[in-house]
Amino acid sequence: MTTPKLDVDDLIDDPTIRTVICCGSGGVGKTTTAAAVAIRAAEAGRSVVVLTIDPARRLAQALGLEHLDNDPAPVHTIDASAGGSLDAMMLDMKRTFDEVVMSHSTPEKAAAIMANPFYEAVSSSFAGTQEYMAMERLGQLQQEMVDGDRRWDLIVVDTPPSRSAMDFLDAPKKLGSFLDGRFIRLMTAPAKVGGRAYLKVVSVGVSGVTGVMSKILGAQMLKDAQTFIAALDTMFGGFRERAEVTYAALSDASTAFLVVASPERDALREASFFVDRLASEGMPLAGLVVNRLQPITIPSLSAARATETAQAIRELPARAEGWRPADTAALLQVHAEAADQAARHRAAVARFTAAHEDIPQVHVPTSGSDVNDVDQLREIGAALSGG
Repeated sequence: MTTPKLDVDDLIDDPTIRTVICCGSGGVGKTTTAAAVAIRAAEAGRSVVVLTIDPARRLAQALGLEHLDNDPAPVHTIDASAGGSLDAMMLDMKRTFDEVVMSHSTPEKAAAIMANPFYEAVSSSFAGTQEYMAMERLGQLQQEMVDGDRRWDLIVVDTPPSRSAMDFLDAPKKLGSFLDGRFIRLMTAPAKVGGRAYLKVVSVGVSGVTGVMSKILGAQMLKDAQTFIAALDTMFGGFRERAEVTYAALSDASTAFLVVASPERDALREASFFVDRLASEGMPLAGLVVNRLQPITIPSLSAARATETAQAIRELPARAEGWRPADTAALLQVHAEAADQAARHRAAVARFTAAHEDIPQVHVPTSGSDVNDVDQLREIGAALSGG
C-alpha cells in the first residue's frame, strides 16, 4: 500500500483552514516547521501570525527580528508580492497569566494576586502552566480573528517543547485538576489536623512549585497559598470556560494538526501515541512531518559495501599522480555512516507507517547546518510541500 503524501500547500491554499498546530515531543523541529509553514503561507498570500514557544529565540534571528515577545511583530524579510503578511510572536508565559488576571479582576484584586509569592511560582513554573498558557494565548488570537481586531486569516502554532507531545492537549485538564472545587475547599478550609499532616496534603498540589518556593517555609507557604486561592477564586470558572472553548476549537474543521517527529524510534513512538489521541478526540490531523531524515545519496552503494571498499583502499599504496587512497577511503566511510543512518531512519518510519498506513506523510531531509535565515526556512517550506 502506498503511503498518502502530505502537501502543506493543500492547507495553505484552503481558506477554510485558519489554525495550523505543529505538535510533537521536544527537540524534533516544531519551531522550524512552524516558521517554514508560516513563511510559505504568507508568501502565498495569506495573512499569518506565528506563535512560537522556543526560548532559544532562534526564530527571531532567522526572521530578521531582534527579538520576539508576547505581542505580534511584523516580519519584513518575507516576499509580500502576493499580498500576504507575517507577524511573529513568542509566548511569554508569565505575562500571559498576568494579562488574564488583569482582564478578569479589579485593579486592586489583580495587584493583590500578582504580589502573592504563591502566584509568582504558579505563573512561572507550575507543571503544565506553559502548555495551558499556550492554549490561552491561542484562544486570544482566535478571538481577535473572529472579532476582526486583526486581519490575520491563519494562525500557526509551535507547541511547547514538552517531553510528551500530549502535554499540550492535557494542559487544560491538568490546570482544571489544580483549580477544581475540592482543591479550593481544601486550601480555604480551616486546618483541622496537625500542621505537618496538612502541609503533606498541600504538597501534593504544589510539588512542581516547591523548588521555586524553597525560601518560603511550611506555614508561610500555606498562608500564601490560601490567600492566593481566595483572591483568585472568582476567576476559576473563567479559566475552565476559556480552556473548554479553545479545546473545542481544536476539533473544528478549520484547524489542522501537523504532527512533527524526527526519524528516531522514540520520537515516532510518541508521534504514534499522539496520532491515536487526536483520532480518539476527533481532532483533524493533516499528517506527519518526518523531520531531519537522512537522504540516500548513492542508493546502489550500501553501507556495508562502502565500508568494505574503504578498508580495501586503505591498504593500497599512494599513486604518483597524486591520488591518495586514504582520502578516498575516508569519503567512502562518510558515505557508509550516512547510508547506515538513512537505513535506520527509514526502518523507524516504516514501523510508524505499518501502524498508520492511512496517515499522510512528508519527509524533510536533514540539513548540514542550523537554520539561520528566511532562505533556509523557504527551503524547508518547499520540502513540506513535496518539492
